[in-house]
Amino acid sequence: MTEPVLSVERLSVDFRIAGEWVPAVKDVSFSVAKGEVVAIVGESGSGKSVSSMSVLGLLAKNARRRGSIRYGDTELLDLDEESLRAIRGRRIAMIFQEPMTALNPVYTIGEQIIEAVRCHERVPVAEARSRALELLRKVGIPEPDKRIDSYPHQLSGGQRQRAMIAMAISWSPEVIIADEPTTALDVTVQAEILELLRRLQKDLGSAVVLITHDMGVVADLADRVVVMKQGEVVEEAPVARLFAEPRHEYTRKLLSAVPRRGQAPEKALTTPEPVIRVTGLQVEYPGRFGRKGFKAVHDVGFEIGKGKVLGLVGESGSGKSTIGRAIVGLVRATSGSIEICGRDVTGLGAKELRGFRRKYSMVFQDPGSSLDPRRSIGDSIAAPMIVNRYAGRAAVHERVLELLDQVELPRAWAGRFPHELSGGQRQRVGIARALALEPELLIADEPTSALDVSVQATVLRLFQELQDRLGFSCLFISHDLGVVELLAHDVAVLQHGRMVEHGPAREVLNDPKTDYTRRLVAAAPVPDPAEQAERRELWRAISR
Repeated sequence: MTEPVLSVERLSVDFRIAGEWVPAVKDVSFSVAKGEVVAIVGESGSGKSVSSMSVLGLLAKNARRRGSIRYGDTELLDLDEESLRAIRGRRIAMIFQEPMTALNPVYTIGEQIIEAVRCHERVPVAEARSRALELLRKVGIPEPDKRIDSYPHQLSGGQRQRAMIAMAISWSPEVIIADEPTTALDVTVQAEILELLRRLQKDLGSAVVLITHDMGVVADLADRVVVMKQGEVVEEAPVARLFAEPRHEYTRKLLSAVPRRGQAPEKALTTPEPVIRVTGLQVEYPGRFGRKGFKAVHDVGFEIGKGKVLGLVGESGSGKSTIGRAIVGLVRATSGSIEICGRDVTGLGAKELRGFRRKYSMVFQDPGSSLDPRRSIGDSIAAPMIVNRYAGRAAVHERVLELLDQVELPRAWAGRFPHELSGGQRQRVGIARALALEPELLIADEPTSALDVSVQATVLRLFQELQDRLGFSCLFISHDLGVVELLAHDVAVLQHGRMVEHGPAREVLNDPKTDYTRRLVAAAPVPDPAEQAERRELWRAISR
């Protein structure tokens, strides 16, 4: 191995909380050489992001760092803020996890890239803008001449991530730290971003530190893997060896938690009476200021039988979430019908709809934003029962405790608030709230997309057990095809608001009939470096 360009040795990070130093990272060591990709993996709270933020001194003011972080011959922990600022972005750059929060919403992406260019050298604005355009072309932003003047909210998730990458490579840095660069992106956009990172890393010769919980992404991109647990490194190995012969029990647990396509148990193909029947559904968002409206869903139809799960898959913007929101009445259907338990709900008024809504409910994608931060989790679970006059106060309280039991949370936590729970625990609260009125139909919109693999595995196991025991039907919206194959009896594939394929899950996902579905399947990374290399070539061939 060549000399490392970045070396972290015996790094410890503590945070001062309530007058005491609380350790977050303990004696962590790793290095990355020029042209190498080192992945740091582990569950939420393992210390992987704290370790990477420490490199550039991006931690909160209540943090202290000990040990050594060397960039070449320079000890970064000894640098003052001004000296460190000269390295940030120019020598070591960072791609943050969520571009929507990392990008400034009041500036265009062009202005933000120009600022990244000019903060290290006072080049003329015209020259900086020209360089920004060149960077946007390099990262594959469509119509860069127009997009350079767009604000972050006017771009898709994948385009925002490309803009973030353009900022990161504006000075051809020697080290790129990528913190969860593909989290919550759909499989085809994720594949495009990974291909972009691979190409840029090769062109620039940069060292890359990749922080992720997606073992498929690790298999696709990494040369070496560092596994962290509770702030410590428990295993480090070349990527092929780690996947073939994981030595630590925790590493084996992480790998076993990943849903693998082709390994889901076969499901009985019975056709029970449908709980929901959607026919000719169309949804159009009205245009503003006299502009033409946008049709998000075109003539979609499907049925879900009692106790069955239908997986709804497709790229971002394909209409998946719009269909889910139309079913629960959060979006108005332009035409078509939605029959739930034999009744067409598209024509119901607000009063009638409220009385009927107890038959169906929704689990939202992000429980952190869908739960009221001012309410305890017990009150959040009780809310739909109180609104629908389910029972008296004592009976509602007892039902809340039963639901906490069902989602495997302690009864004593009923008085806790959402910020006191982890992401996986909040999602369990979201599921408990959705099941409060014993619905016959559940709409689950990307309920595990932002969870790490082991927490996702726990939530999916819980979801399966509840669905088997309670027998509710479910429309499961997801971009993770492994999760869909694990849970769903049938799969419907959407493209630009139109259903292009529909059938049994194993058949659709393992023997797709349309080019679009084949591209979706090929784009989904698998936790096996050898198999992933083959799938990458297949995806490239299909995508040409």
